[in-house]
Amino acid sequence: MVQYSVKLSKLISEFNLECIYLPKKPEDILIYSAEVNRPGLHISGFYKYFQPSRIQIIGNMETAYLKDMSSDLRMERLETLCKKNIPAIVVTNDNMIFDEMIEATKHYDIPLVRTKNSTSNIMSSLIGFLNVELAPRQGIHGVFVEVYGEGVLITGESGVGKSETAMELIKRGHRLVADDEVEIRRVSDNALIGSAPKNIRHFMELRGIGIVNARRLFGVAAIKNREKVNMVVDLEPWTLNQNYDRTGLKREFANILGIEIPKYKIPIKPGRNLAIIIEVAAINNRQNKMGYNAAEALFTRLGFTDIE
Repeated sequence: MVQYSVKLSKLISEFNLECIYLPKKPEDILIYSAEVNRPGLHISGFYKYFQPSRIQIIGNMETAYLKDMSSDLRMERLETLCKKNIPAIVVTNDNMIFDEMIEATKHYDIPLVRTKNSTSNIMSSLIGFLNVELAPRQGIHGVFVEVYGEGVLITGESGVGKSETAMELIKRGHRLVADDEVEIRRVSDNALIGSAPKNIRHFMELRGIGIVNARRLFGVAAIKNREKVNMVVDLEPWTLNQNYDRTGLKREFANILGIEIPKYKIPIKPGRNLAIIIEVAAINNRQNKMGYNAAEALFTRLGFTDIE
């Protein structure tokens, strides 16, 4: 299994952290765990179940507890914490930095940074940020757009019209997330986030025209850097003998990184307005999530009791 990391320099920039001590360049310091820890219990001497891969957060409570100690005891407890080879210490609320803390972090080469943010605020923000940055990921060939608040992943064979459909959706007021290559990250047990690789972000390929920049053409309102994946629309050429779903009672799902995402197979032929069809599919998918299924409602109104 691939283990992802995030550079400490990215955290420093994202959260405007004050660097008190860094053993080397922050871009060379890597964080591997999305979890953080408040080490108050561990500073007291209890290290059972301690996870050394987590960033350690020193808040008001930990600072007050350390302040009440003698200098020698404070040095002993901080050295015990630092020798666990933790990735970094973050002091919150712009609290004081003890001389013993600086000495211990220098001795064991532990990054020490400080923030003006409250402990709860920085913890929730760090966890959310790290969950995205360190999430398992998968690259998928397709186009990803936001339609009425729904993240729609459009897939299909090369040349089937994915980018052209996305362009029509953008013209209708929806937003582009990624074209050609979509990076999907599993940020929780039931959520996927899609984005574009940084080097091709905002760019689209239109056969016969070439490469265009959606942000330059339509403005910042037409693009979005990331979005939750809510549904998959698979475009395929219309086949006469293919049995396409006409009721919506039986739902298909695509498995992406172990999560089941509703999937709609849309046949293509001249005269079909794919942008409008995808808009309706997005609205219908939202209704399904809210507990309403139009097909079930119709069959119930017609008196069918067994609609499995």
